[in-house]
Amino acid sequence: MHLIEVTRKFATKESCLEYLAAIRWPKGVCCLKCGITDKDEKGNPRIMQFTTNETMRTRYSKRKKKVVTVKVPSRSLYECKECGYQFSATTGTVFHDSHLALEKWFAAVAMILEAKKSMSALQICRHLGIPKKNYKSVWYLCHRIREATQDDGLLTGVVEADHTYFTARKPRKGKPYVQKMETGVVLGMMERGGKLRMIPVRDAKADITLPVLQRHVSPKALLQTDHHSTFEIIGSRGTFAGHRMINHIKSYAHGENHTQHIESAFSLLKRGVYGTFHKVSIKHLGRYCNEFSYRFNRRESQAQMFAETVKGLLKGKPLTYKTLTASEKVEP
Repeated sequence: MHLIEVTRKFATKESCLEYLAAIRWPKGVCCLKCGITDKDEKGNPRIMQFTTNETMRTRYSKRKKKVVTVKVPSRSLYECKECGYQFSATTGTVFHDSHLALEKWFAAVAMILEAKKSMSALQICRHLGIPKKNYKSVWYLCHRIREATQDDGLLTGVVEADHTYFTARKPRKGKPYVQKMETGVVLGMMERGGKLRMIPVRDAKADITLPVLQRHVSPKALLQTDHHSTFEIIGSRGTFAGHRMINHIKSYAHGENHTQHIESAFSLLKRGVYGTFHKVSIKHLGRYCNEFSYRFNRRESQAQMFAETVKGLLKGKPLTYKTLTASEKVEP
């Protein structure tokens, strides 16, 4: 679904909620507490849908240390007649209690998926008309979308593998060398004519690279690499069905013996990071790799990519702001 279709189809909160309910419950609304469906065997409704009115409510604010009056907007709710539980299409999902409107959520998803080299949070702020002071909210939104863009399954056939490096800061005067902790290493794996997978790793050593390859590449695959010492060690262990190497000192390609596809994918990732974001934290690098791999794998099916991403946001475990700012997204 393209951006212009998203903005036209999901211009209101009600249309967004209908779409979320249809994706979350394709066979009919189901109670989140007791699990009953919306109708019994005789066709009688067991879940009631209603809309609350906008009200004013007083509560104690811990931040202001006084009683304040807040506006509670109208909500579209479901109520189970069996257990009395009330819920909505966003209950328990990443959209629950979000301060951003669903229309802006959907527009942000479409913009990130359609931008070949991604889009920065500040640019999304400008497109959505969100004040710059709310930049952190949009940055958090973008990372939750990236968290939903993940692929699974083993790579098969001829799989190209290689490393690339990201440096967080350039050397400055008085600090000629970049410390090891400031450099991010990304292991790229790509099927010939198939899927791409990019995973940040702590180092390019064989003992660190091999377990990641085993988690993402089928043992029946033919591994295609360069003549780096890491891959020479991995090839000597006989983990995969075959291993073919190209010596880049002599040639970059010799017939089918090359790693041009994975290097092309690295180029796209680097142009996106350096050209769009300018600087990326190493601990968040994994989410950016997920986003670029996810979008690259679905470049021929953009119409279905939006629905898949929204489904991932609904089914995935909500990413909290505390977890986002404290965790490292790097493979061991």
